[in-house]
Amino acid sequence: MRVTLSEDIMSRLSRFIASNFALHFPKERWGNLERNMVTTAKEFGYSDTEKFIQHVISASLTREDVGILTANLTTTETYFWRELQTFEALEQIIIPEMVRCCQKGEKRIRVWSAGCSTGEEPYSIAIALKRKIHDIKDWDISILATDINPRALQKAETGEYGQWSFRGTPRWLKERYFFQKPNNRFEIIPEIKCMVNFEYLNLAEDVYPSSLNNTNGMDIIFCRNVLMYFTQEHFRLVEQRLYDSLKQSGYLIVSASELSMQNFPEFTPINIPGTVFYQKNPERIKSLPIPATEKIPYEQVLFQKQPTPDCANKKLNFHFHETEKEIFKKEDAATPINSIYKESLTPFSQNNFSEVIDKPQEDEQTLEEQLALIRAYTNQGKLIEAINTCEKVIETNKTDPRSHYLYATILQENNRLDDAIASLKRAIYLNPDFVLAYYLLGNICKQQGNVITAKKYFEITSSILNKCNQDDILFESEGLTTGRFREIISTILQTSSI
Repeated sequence: MRVTLSEDIMSRLSRFIASNFALHFPKERWGNLERNMVTTAKEFGYSDTEKFIQHVISASLTREDVGILTANLTTTETYFWRELQTFEALEQIIIPEMVRCCQKGEKRIRVWSAGCSTGEEPYSIAIALKRKIHDIKDWDISILATDINPRALQKAETGEYGQWSFRGTPRWLKERYFFQKPNNRFEIIPEIKCMVNFEYLNLAEDVYPSSLNNTNGMDIIFCRNVLMYFTQEHFRLVEQRLYDSLKQSGYLIVSASELSMQNFPEFTPINIPGTVFYQKNPERIKSLPIPATEKIPYEQVLFQKQPTPDCANKKLNFHFHETEKEIFKKEDAATPINSIYKESLTPFSQNNFSEVIDKPQEDEQTLEEQLALIRAYTNQGKLIEAINTCEKVIETNKTDPRSHYLYATILQENNRLDDAIASLKRAIYLNPDFVLAYYLLGNICKQQGNVITAKKYFEITSSILNKCNQDDILFESEGLTTGRFREIISTILQTSSI
């Protein structure tokens, strides 16, 4: 397409998009960019595309504005079981290996589909896990699916697809895991649907890894056909953050067009016939052949709506009996930050979690040192160690709200939701303006199906944020600004099913 707009306006626009969304539109792609902006301008009610571009560059865009813009700038072209060799390797090598390693410890697997588009990829991952883990109800499986395109996420959450999403996929996939609806549409069965959690996340600007958005301690990260559109500067930044988001020996899976050790120098390539995975500090798998693909017998499956599965959270028998006033006494004082120790916290601030964990532990640790250790354990997925350390910290520092909040985040990951709620209420008792504690309470209530209470907590979160300066860093947020978090809450209240 021939570019009709001035070189100056197109250059400014491409720089703006690269800076805010990390999307790379070099000069040879300006024709496509202009075409997309013509379409977007009409949605905003502009007949003059150049005036609209000037508005986009100079105005403060709302989350809704960003959603419309990114929906027109990004592609949602995807389908189920895309790149067959990747899913063969996932089913025949990676998942069985993880199952073997978990048999002696926690049965937990965390997967992140970064740039999930309309959901075909994360649902495919859920199907692969369901097929290979026969006692999956006894496992704690977490599949996070994120994208910058709110429209794509809304479609993904419906779990409804047309025939085009099944092109080139095995016949059994649609027959076993979908039921047919009118107009040749297919909806994924509830048992798979409830395994995936969709969230908005901008890889170019959001904070990760972080327990705040559950991007920490991942076993596997899928980031396919996403990084190829980034500027080189953002590519390096995102690649490092994805590395930090993985556990030791975790896997990064990219598309075939993105395979290059020049792109992923910190990872070790794991060569598998037909594909390559990247591993963080590998300890187990080297180059392995793929066993013969499991043959699924054809079943005469009528497209019928399946019964809703029991997705109830598994809870352990653990209860607080003391009230907040019984626990917290005025004479208790939170341990102040030891300025001498600030320098030793540098590894955590740089996401060097292993260095924090491996640091020899002194008998007398400062509160800051203990909290850093808890965060490091959590970000590496070592939840048993994190819980044990957290309980010791709370025993000696009852009045520090951070320890109760961190404890709640770990309890939530262990599906101990009632205990997490109790711990969050203690954090709020100690700090009535603890924004993230209210936010996490809202998420847990939503997870439990208590949407009225969830909405109440999100509204409290919003009201506190409205009293803060936009550039303020939120307490215990690992760098998230008030303005950025205000957008997240606003979107939840406007578009969520609460």
